Amino acid sequence: MPAPLPPDPPISFDTELIRLLSEADLALGQLAGVATLLPNPDLFVAMYVRKEAVLSSQIEGIQCTLDEVLQHESDVEGVRTRAIGEVVNYVEAMNYGIARLDTLPLSLRLIREVHGHLMQGVRGEQKDPGEFRRTQNWIGPQGCTLATATFVPPPVPEMLEALANLEAFLHDRDSLPPVVLCAIAHAQFETIPPFLDGNGRVGRLLVSLLLHERRVLTRPLLYISLFLKQNRQEYYDRLMDVRQKGHWEAWIKFFLRGIAQVSREASLTAQRIVEFREKMMLNARAYGKNELALVDHLFAYPIMDIRTAERLLGCSYVTAANALQSLVKDIPLHTTHSA
Repeated sequence: MPAPLPPDPPISFDTELIRLLSEADLALGQLAGVATLLPNPDLFVAMYVRKEAVLSSQIEGIQCTLDEVLQHESDVEGVRTRAIGEVVNYVEAMNYGIARLDTLPLSLRLIREVHGHLMQGVRGEQKDPGEFRRTQNWIGPQGCTLATATFVPPPVPEMLEALANLEAFLHDRDSLPPVVLCAIAHAQFETIPPFLDGNGRVGRLLVSLLLHERRVLTRPLLYISLFLKQNRQEYYDRLMDVRQKGHWEAWIKFFLRGIAQVSREASLTAQRIVEFREKMMLNARAYGKNELALVDHLFAYPIMDIRTAERLLGCSYVTAANALQSLVKDIPLHTTHSA
């Protein structure tokens, strides 16, 4: 049975933890500030969400690249594989969850709904998408049994009790800094794993949803899965230490280091995007409104065919083709044989 939240004894905010928390808060604040500089931010955020989706899925052994997802979305030489479907679902689940927070607080209900979107029509769709498990599960190497599992989550009655406690913890807005709350909530969710499949991805989605709900990041620009993938073994080890030994402080410090690192990297990426867009717009300044609109759309859809341009611009096929051809002349784009 997972220990109830908040942790008891309370988290010890030693000098190192305070420093890491300050660095994480500063990096997140800078990322939020840089995001305000992005023109048409929703178009640019789409790539951040896709990157997090790919990385979070790769942690679970789902072999898919960002290029494959983009090719699938553009229909340019793209074939929808099972892995691509799972990543596309992650993007859909993220977008759904962020939008749903406008009308529903972060809750068990919302978590179930997000899980339903994540698992719809992909591997695991027969494992009750959007419903908490009604049987015992376990975690370990492929083919392991309950007796040989690395970790055995709580039985269903205790799971439901732990979930109710987690939901109450999510609604506590005063006792802990938001980023520390994210760290604790993620670890607790991974200790409960309430679904038959997809728990790891939902647990990482929970981080983005919490940061959005607490208005730390108004857009999902953080791809925490990059750090967790790069440090996968330590990620698993720290979670296990929380489960077995209650080592919350070590886990929180690890998580805060990750938040600070990926926030700084995401900020740098955003700054480079703004600079690159400015150069592109200078090259395109002599063009009409269709070409200028396509410049921004290319950041969200870097692989684009004429039909996609036609749909995005709301114009004729010929007009879209002419706009793309004009951009190819002066902007660093290249065509494929199927473009």
